[in-house]
Amino acid sequence: MHEHSVTEEMLSVALAAAEQAGAPHITGIHLVIGDLSGITEDSVRFYFDMLSPGTPAEGAHLDFRREEAVATCLDCGERFVGSDPGVPLARPCPACVGARIGIEGGDRFYLESIDTGK
Repeated sequence: MHEHSVTEEMLSVALAAAEQAGAPHITGIHLVIGDLSGITEDSVRFYFDMLSPGTPAEGAHLDFRREEAVATCLDCGERFVGSDPGVPLARPCPACVGARIGIEGGDRFYLESIDTGK
């Protein structure tokens, strides 16, 4: 259910940016979703469609870019993609089979840019 609050906040940020730019409409919103963020595109679309009517973002196209988690083996230094979307990292290093893994990225959700009719 946290997708409702993050979608509401994302819409608020997009509307504020459009207002500051003097744009009457938002035609597209570009979002980045980390594979480990726990946020799904379908849920964001659902809540956006629920929250945007009557706003300058009504009817805007949502564009998603996935951000992978990158794992680093703390034993041998091998770097590899940490997980698939929605699947927690639960595998050893492919090079040395070590289990001590550090994770970088893949946990964020943010508004990258907006398109306006201006």
